[in-house]
Amino acid sequence: MFEQTFKNIDDLLFKDAGADSELDYIGQTSWIMFLRYLDDLEKDKADEAALQGKEYSFILDEEFRWNNWAMPKDTHGELDHHVALTGPDLIQFVDSKLYPYMAGFRQRTDNPQTIEYKIGEIFSELKNKIQSGYILREILGYVDELPFRSSKDKHELSHLYETKIKNMGNAGRNGGQYYTPRPLIRAMIDVIKPQIGEKIYDGAAGSCGFLCEAYDYMYDRMEKTTSNLKTLQEDTFYGKEKKNLAYVIGIMNMILHGIEAPNIIHTNTLGENIRDIQEKNRYHVILANPPFGGKERKEVQQNFDIKTGETAFLFLQHFLKSLKTGGRAAIVIKNTFLSNTDNASIALRKLLLETCKLHTILDMPGGTFLGAGVKTVVLFFEKGEPTKNIWYYQLNPGRNMGKTNPLNDKDLEQFVTLSSSKGETEQSWNIKIADIDETTFDLGVKNPNTPEEAPLRSPEDILAEMEALDLETSSILEAIKELI
Repeated sequence: MFEQTFKNIDDLLFKDAGADSELDYIGQTSWIMFLRYLDDLEKDKADEAALQGKEYSFILDEEFRWNNWAMPKDTHGELDHHVALTGPDLIQFVDSKLYPYMAGFRQRTDNPQTIEYKIGEIFSELKNKIQSGYILREILGYVDELPFRSSKDKHELSHLYETKIKNMGNAGRNGGQYYTPRPLIRAMIDVIKPQIGEKIYDGAAGSCGFLCEAYDYMYDRMEKTTSNLKTLQEDTFYGKEKKNLAYVIGIMNMILHGIEAPNIIHTNTLGENIRDIQEKNRYHVILANPPFGGKERKEVQQNFDIKTGETAFLFLQHFLKSLKTGGRAAIVIKNTFLSNTDNASIALRKLLLETCKLHTILDMPGGTFLGAGVKTVVLFFEKGEPTKNIWYYQLNPGRNMGKTNPLNDKDLEQFVTLSSSKGETEQSWNIKIADIDETTFDLGVKNPNTPEEAPLRSPEDILAEMEALDLETSSILEAIKELI
């Protein structure tokens, strides 16, 4: 049912002149879903307060609650067409009243960790792109049917929302930067094993896939005490995101996964001087797939000790500085990082190897990231002691990766199993840091365990074999004739 509802909403947005891509579809669906979710959240809190003999103070004024502007209903529980706004009146209300009121929460509260602040952030960063009030009226009807109150319903909605994020990535343009394949994220988390009480961080949060999957991993494995649940809700997951749409999608994604007021800050992570990062700003676990290929301005580069325009290399420095001593990280990065010969790459590899135990490198096949042809590796490291040995694993799913053959959990099972023992196979091997070149710190992926392929034969050798086979065939035929 939910899946059909999402499809119906997309079909309506396709007909509207204001929303013209998957990116717009998910952005517009997100703000409407958020208000619908907020309505159920407030009702739940009002019910809880009533049971305790208390009165609940609603976040939203009466005029801006879902049942007043979006879905006013008659005594039969049906949409009251005499009261409900539609057409140009509905668009005018949304653009001139609803959005300014919601955006104003950012000025009315100064605590970024409250739901009020998130309301202000979301409606400051997005705008309503739906131009037809008649189409918006239909969309509101579909969203009204979505139940947010049970954990089972939210779980199903979160899966559908993830599918929309994935489709947005597949749609190309800049959507791909928001989506890291979930099987890869889950494998990274399985190796890192985050524990309750640890703070987990993604400074390039995008759609918050890493944080959502880490939440699911920890929730499934922890003891469900009131204290643990509060810790998981409030003091475990942290992120930063620069782009407006990604920020809003990430907030909505985390809410659907069960985090009421996500600790996601809308900011340019690289705008922070890493020399200002103190122990209180550091984390036990960092999981991230920072954007690569971007070129940061000179003034941004001044925030880092190793100057480079490559965005991913600046993020890696930020992560190294933001990790607590003894902390663990798994970072996706372009495979060229391992062997680039420019000064910044060499200096960054040296810094990583000298300050962290880089214990595992997972080499991903081309096509892992849909819409992006780059090859990537995942760096797994612990901060606090230098690297002595590295275990490499070269993933080979045995097929060409792409939209019709995406990465799946089974592809990574062997990697996760072997990661604890660092076992050697045709796809995995170990190296000693003492054996690498100390001038370049080249960590390039060169699998020593792959069986050597037979060298290509010369045309003369092929012709000679063909003649020998012909002679062999003729002699067999002659022998058969003699038998007859």
